[in-house]
Amino acid sequence: MRGQSDETAQNRGEQAEAAEREAARKRLLDLAEAERVPVEETTRAVPDRRWLRDQR
Repeated sequence: MRGQSDETAQNRGEQAEAAEREAARKRLLDLAEAERVPVEETTRAVPDRRWLRDQR
């Protein structure tokens, strides 16, 4: 009888941890989406021709 009770408590603990992990994952994704900069608002990288000249 005691073994079954321990398994149930462990299973509940694992379910709680899984729920916490999923909530943390969602918070991170929401934060990343909020901080995302649309491509239209970024500047295009311009090659540094001085560096290329020095390499020759």
